[in-house]
Amino acid sequence: MRNNLWGRCLLMLAAIWAMTQPAGAQSFVEGSFDPAIPTLTDTVGHAPGTRITSPDQTYAYLKALVAAAPDRTRMVQYATSWEGRPLYYVILSAPENIARLDAIQADLANVAAGRGSNGAALPVTWLAYGVHGNEISSTDAALMTAYHLLAAQGDERAARIMAETIVVIDPMQNPDGRARFVNNFLAASGIDPAADRQAAEHDEPWPSGRVNHYMFDLNRDWFTLSQPETRGKIAAIRSWNPVVVVDLHEMGGDNTYFFSPAAQPFNPNLTAAQQRAYEVIGRANAATFDAMGEPYFTREVYDLFYPGYGDTWNAHQGAIGSTYEQGSARGLVFARRDGTELTYADGVRNHFAASLATAGAVADNPQRFLSDFAQYRAANASGTAGRGAYLIDLSKRRWNAESLGRRLAAQGITVLRRDGTVSACGRSFPQGYLAIPQAQPAARLVRSLLDRDTPLPPDFLAEQERRRSQDLPHELYDVTAWSVGLMSGADVTLCKAAATGAALSPDAPIAPLSEGSGAFAVAVPWNDSGQARFVTLALREGIEARVTDKAFTTAGRTLPRGTVVFPAGSNTPEQMARLAALASEVGAHTVALDSGWVDDGPNLGSDSFVRLTMPRVAIAWDDGISQLSAGAMRYVLERRLGLAVTPIRTQRLARADLSDYDVLLVPEGNPSAALGEAGQRTIRDFVRKGGVLVAVGDSVETFSGGDSPMLAVKREAALGREPGEAGKDGDTSLAEAVEIATDADYREVIKDQRALPDTLPGALLNVVAQRDHFLSAGYDGGAVVLATGTRIFTPLGRDDGVNVLRFAAPEDLIASGYVWDENRRQLAYKPYLMAQRQGRGLVVGFAHDPSTRAYLDGLDLLIANAVLVAPSRVR
Repeated sequence: MRNNLWGRCLLMLAAIWAMTQPAGAQSFVEGSFDPAIPTLTDTVGHAPGTRITSPDQTYAYLKALVAAAPDRTRMVQYATSWEGRPLYYVILSAPENIARLDAIQADLANVAAGRGSNGAALPVTWLAYGVHGNEISSTDAALMTAYHLLAAQGDERAARIMAETIVVIDPMQNPDGRARFVNNFLAASGIDPAADRQAAEHDEPWPSGRVNHYMFDLNRDWFTLSQPETRGKIAAIRSWNPVVVVDLHEMGGDNTYFFSPAAQPFNPNLTAAQQRAYEVIGRANAATFDAMGEPYFTREVYDLFYPGYGDTWNAHQGAIGSTYEQGSARGLVFARRDGTELTYADGVRNHFAASLATAGAVADNPQRFLSDFAQYRAANASGTAGRGAYLIDLSKRRWNAESLGRRLAAQGITVLRRDGTVSACGRSFPQGYLAIPQAQPAARLVRSLLDRDTPLPPDFLAEQERRRSQDLPHELYDVTAWSVGLMSGADVTLCKAAATGAALSPDAPIAPLSEGSGAFAVAVPWNDSGQARFVTLALREGIEARVTDKAFTTAGRTLPRGTVVFPAGSNTPEQMARLAALASEVGAHTVALDSGWVDDGPNLGSDSFVRLTMPRVAIAWDDGISQLSAGAMRYVLERRLGLAVTPIRTQRLARADLSDYDVLLVPEGNPSAALGEAGQRTIRDFVRKGGVLVAVGDSVETFSGGDSPMLAVKREAALGREPGEAGKDGDTSLAEAVEIATDADYREVIKDQRALPDTLPGALLNVVAQRDHFLSAGYDGGAVVLATGTRIFTPLGRDDGVNVLRFAAPEDLIASGYVWDENRRQLAYKPYLMAQRQGRGLVVGFAHDPSTRAYLDGLDLLIANAVLVAPSRVR
């Protein structure tokens, strides 16, 4: 109690002091500071909150702090960004703790494994900043937090934090994005900071600093691990097993400050003990902000349901994972709508205050937080959260299944492997399985990721349906489905019995699978992402290949449509040797053929086989294009499939020479205005001369309008309404008279009769394939896709084109997640993947983005069919 009272008094003084201090002040808290610890001004030339500290300056200052206090700090590089920038975290604690840091870390590993502590462990508070590079104030707050913990003298709270806990500061999770923001801000700034939100310094060019190099939202990548920043961060957090993890963000500048407890819904895999601990930390923050006279809010907007965020993912590991949000100045000063001004220093101060309050709450209750974490992990390991195992069949989408197993293992999840033919759970696994036991310390994360469905709380759902009945927006923040087995196209079975096998390492290479014998050719069945990558890499090296759109049988083995064949007669012995080496490097599945003779289906010389060549691919870039969609599509093509992509700015397409390209990708967005008539004419000519246009999501509408649409589909209005419906006698200026007798009648009358379907938060849905079209090769049994938003397109007429993949019937539509009933009925049978010939070329439309967040790797073959194979098919 005495410590809390002292903390409140100190913060009251700090609030008064901060308002009266000159711009050169080095802390937001009054007190005495060790002059041996360098200040930000000493090191980089500006005081806290007066400038936006760049990535280089950030690390220069942290290195200066570590050099000045080697007995209380450690600095560790944990990753390197795509653009070559290092990512560091800094460990801070009292000298006696740093001296035995290895013993503390080792004992925390015991606790995390469910074995309990030997007495050496201390609770770790992990403070993470700047995952979105344009959420700028948090990184400077990280620097001030580190400075204060090292330099403050006579500060009882800081001393207690250092003595009782380990604090890890990850100051800048997205250095590429921050560098982009700082450079753009400096380029737009003038003699004085502009408070006007319309000013260029507040209006970022495309792409924004929010995203990393491949334009990923790194706060949605936690279980996907597609980006190096995320992979390094996950490994770093696992090495320290923190009991509290806070991810500090920014939100719109008109908002105040948000801290936990979070909004509903909570993921059902979180425990009651965790929810009680959120209350402890929330009250500590509230006391701090009350003392400062700073407004805040809790239990609104930001929920704990989707496990791909920094807060929820860590909560699934047993930590108290929280998101903190500060209203953003997006510069040095911002004019709010209420007439007040928000400064950069305000944001830095608030994040600094929340950082210290959170670390202080752990330091005030060290044994409680450590004990809660230990009990969570031990209970999971003993089977409290579930028994048995999830089995992933290695005979189906083998490469994707293997990759999924490694991603799970990289998150600290135990994954076991058995090879050969195995009988388990009442079925046969002809090529073995991966087993993920439920009785393990990460059991709740296992369940959340591998269960086919994670149910929303019934009372929350009832409230959302009530809100919708009142024409109010729903309160779902993100997707309602993320079952990783479905998204990878893997076959996952939950078996009640325990499973055995050898532990799978996240770094283990995927072993190649070689079948058959003979030197006539090498066939590559078109059945998973690894096959597409292998074929692409071979084409890049000039190895000749042919692809079939029909299945064929040879030597008693049936190879599916889409199979790629590398004939020995068309390639040198050196090329065939290189092909074998590539198969080993990738872990591909190959079938050696001893003859061109087939028992059924087309021979290699049939028209059903065409020469497959390396396509030249361009992607529409910049204005009118979603940076997330463009980045994810480019990432999947370049980093997962190995296919280089050339970005061309949308406004340049009006005068671009596209004759050098085979494919033009137009990601999700609304590029009509940026393209203009000239740009659309350029694209139309490109297609008619033999090019392939691939349009995604809302961009499909850009090419589906006018008198002669390139894709003859239309976007549908809401169920039961006709767009542009006229009154009697066709007079659109009059409305038909209606009787209004109830509240429901009234709401119906005032609804927009051109309204789109209600927004779908995001669910995994089943689609059915048109099995005689090459674009559906690899998906004879259909696929699972992610659908979001309001997009529903009319089907293509058979005279216009082909609905290559369509949504399943209403009763079979939902694979995972929650879908409003009217959306379920309206989506049924509507197209997901469309194709229409135009001249000598082809237009391909995806109703929803198959590359979203790079976590739908089960759809990689669809992307490869559209980008890698289609150019060879339209010649």
